[in-house]
Amino acid sequence: MSYVITGATGHFGRHVVESLLDRGVAADNIVATGRTISRIDDLAERGVQTRASDYDDPESLRAAFAGAEKVLLVSGSDVGRRVQQHRNVIKEAVAVGARLLAYTSISNADRTDILLAADHQATEQILANSGVPFTLLRNNLYIDNYTGQLPSYLEHGAVLGSADDGRLSAATRSDLAEAAAAVLASRDQLDQVYELGGDEAFTYSELAATIGEASGRPVVYRDLPVEEYTQVLVGAGLPQSYAAVLADADRGIAEGQLYVTSGDLSRLLGRRTTSMPDAVRAALSSAQA
Repeated sequence: MSYVITGATGHFGRHVVESLLDRGVAADNIVATGRTISRIDDLAERGVQTRASDYDDPESLRAAFAGAEKVLLVSGSDVGRRVQQHRNVIKEAVAVGARLLAYTSISNADRTDILLAADHQATEQILANSGVPFTLLRNNLYIDNYTGQLPSYLEHGAVLGSADDGRLSAATRSDLAEAAAAVLASRDQLDQVYELGGDEAFTYSELAATIGEASGRPVVYRDLPVEEYTQVLVGAGLPQSYAAVLADADRGIAEGQLYVTSGDLSRLLGRRTTSMPDAVRAALSSAQA
């Protein structure tokens, strides 16, 4: 069995490769692909095949996918461009006769209207029309997106957003990557749709309170109108278009569009998901170390 992991030079793809190895998949059956494969030289030293590929370069994808039986399409990060990039990946997976293509989509992609979901919805439609057997891994937001901002939260004593008291089923990147590996390593995964979210949803107010308790410093949540929060993000250096997408995602959280109760993630993991408080404490401990 040959497993091809796209985007393996990024955090998520690397986690998937490492999870496959932890599950006992032979290293030489794993192909880790990405644009800058020097970043995964350590995986090559462990016997993993590494091949350069670029979502914008179909020829590189064709070479990287040679012999592929199962392909994981890790969604690209170029919002607005990635639909064509994903189309390229899907086309080449079809061309090599892949038996399964798993795609990292977004929670509730079939019914959400948040801007962040548009590229995922388009990709799901391309998959449905492609003829390749596929499975959808509808990932929630990463808790890591929030723990990565801990220095800013602590500096300003506040978490800013537009999510009101909406509950978010965010999960850690590593938990979601481990679930992807579980799907790839399992049989009978064709035409499956997994709604993947943390077992313990939380509000931004609860996030702020947890950070304050864990750090011993006061941190509050300040809810802002979407337009105002967009400008805060622009002021922090984000492009206007991307800031609008992120602020709109908070609007979706406020409306319950990123709340997941399926339990799919913990079932794939065979354990409870990593909670937001545990992730915050781990991130603070790592920073202090």
